[in-house]
Amino acid sequence: MKALLLRVSGMLAIFCVLGASAARAGGAETGKAGEGIDWQPWSDAVFAKARAEKKLVLLDVGAVWCHWCHVMDEITYRDPAVVKLVRERYIAVRVDQDARPDISNRYEDYGWPATVVFDAAGKELAKRQGYLPPKPMAGMLQAFVDDPTPGPSIRPEPVLAPADATSLTDAQRAAMRTAFLDAYDAKLGGWGDVHKYLNWDALEYCLTEGANGDTRLKDMAGQTLTSGLRLIDLAWGGVYQYSTDGDWEHPHFEKIMPFQAENLRIFAMAATLRHEPQWLEPARRIRGYLRDFLTSPEGAFYVSQDADLVEGEHSGEYFALDDAARRARGIPRVDRHIYARENGLAITGLAALYAADGDATILADARRAAEWVLAHRALEGGGFRHDAHDAAGPYLADTLAMGRAFLALYAVTAERPWLARAEAAAQFIDAKFHAPVGFATAAAATGATFAPKPQLDENIAVARFANLLGHYTGQEAPRKMAEHAMQYLASPTVVAQQGYATSGILLADRELRSEPAHLTVVGRKDDPAAQALFAAVLRGAPPVARIEWLDVREGPLPRSDVPFPELPRAAAFVCAGGTCSLPLTSPEKVTARLVKLER
Repeated sequence: MKALLLRVSGMLAIFCVLGASAARAGGAETGKAGEGIDWQPWSDAVFAKARAEKKLVLLDVGAVWCHWCHVMDEITYRDPAVVKLVRERYIAVRVDQDARPDISNRYEDYGWPATVVFDAAGKELAKRQGYLPPKPMAGMLQAFVDDPTPGPSIRPEPVLAPADATSLTDAQRAAMRTAFLDAYDAKLGGWGDVHKYLNWDALEYCLTEGANGDTRLKDMAGQTLTSGLRLIDLAWGGVYQYSTDGDWEHPHFEKIMPFQAENLRIFAMAATLRHEPQWLEPARRIRGYLRDFLTSPEGAFYVSQDADLVEGEHSGEYFALDDAARRARGIPRVDRHIYARENGLAITGLAALYAADGDATILADARRAAEWVLAHRALEGGGFRHDAHDAAGPYLADTLAMGRAFLALYAVTAERPWLARAEAAAQFIDAKFHAPVGFATAAAATGATFAPKPQLDENIAVARFANLLGHYTGQEAPRKMAEHAMQYLASPTVVAQQGYATSGILLADRELRSEPAHLTVVGRKDDPAAQALFAAVLRGAPPVARIEWLDVREGPLPRSDVPFPELPRAAAFVCAGGTCSLPLTSPEKVTARLVKLER
């Protein structure tokens, strides 16, 4: 874990750290901040121009919602000495990390803003994290003009080799669990001593282990979820990204789709696994925020809302106001790009809330977004673009997020076209992103110095998505994908880099070594009794389960491994551990049987 940036499993490294504006969108435009600098988009042409003009390259990676990016724009990139150095000796490149997942993944450990200096050949000379004031910035820029050799921030990347097996060793598993437990903040909840936030993989690990009898992890989940309620916006709903100062009392106010979607999913999961319906309330408040602020007129989802009402000015006083007082002063800007990745995350979160809550309007929101993405972001072969037009790519994150969303929609609707779309997404991922070790973040080289490489969170998601898909379809290809991703995750090099942030790897490892519960309703889909049984299955299902509805008019299930009997009335079956229940003919019986799945 580096200084002020908490790099955690299950989390896009999107923290805006103490050390841009709308000009960041797309990465090239010149805005009011830093207006004396001719910002260029990232491309190989940048380095050709640098070689021709005998200049260095300055890369600024930020986010449109990021407070300290705004501060750096307003102060550092307006400073005359900085502007003069950049104009005379550098080619300046600006990237919006939301718009370029490949660049974002490359520099995620440096937070936003991230500042990288290259020589004209594309060799990294410096990588700096967070806000840089004018004087240190000018000093660094001049130092590399004087001596363009790599500084101390540039370290050789470790050699990455796949693990010999497709699971963790017993020793790895034990060490990772111990590190995870030891890093827990027993006083305040959560992990880490600088930023506090709801780490969704950590909470899913604690919730699922807690449901299986681990009281220590169950208590950790409860304490952290309770503390995390302080990050819910009391006026508008939605969740702030994180709190600083090692407590839950100093939120940063940006609202970013991955946090909305995953926290929505985790609160819904808590309601189910802890049998505590009060956790549905924060999930509903996040859903309400998505509906009111981040939903386009067509039903697709926007990316984020800014932390600042006035760029570069801290907005704590503003966010302490109620709805009416805020609106009287204005509303922080929403990034209205529509990315496939963010929509896939939102759809998956909404599907989880619909399963736990049963509100049909939640499912309708998820369907609308999925249909919009299919109509406007689909690529031939089952994949997805990031935006309407991408400068590079395709990127793994978009097709992966949509594949997970399709599988989630199949689970909560039993509509087979969603499963077919999930299969197509998996095939596209295997064809485009399969790397010698794991799955790479992009399908093609992304610049003079970059060959695509694997990223931890994406490979965790590939392993879990492909593994569950394989259980649904009975096909070997998804299983092989999951195992290939797991060989990356279990690599000693990867494990050694994570410290205590290993919960996502532990989740993937557990799922690949076990068979998920198979929950099936047998009956006509227009039968109210069968519908009630299916709703009960959804409300009580564990987060990783094979959920299906066998209506004989549609033919056999995609994987017909259990010969369900024909019965005169609708029934549900719970299969786990090699055995199936007797026919369950009432929602109450389904609920009681699902509780028994928890040891």
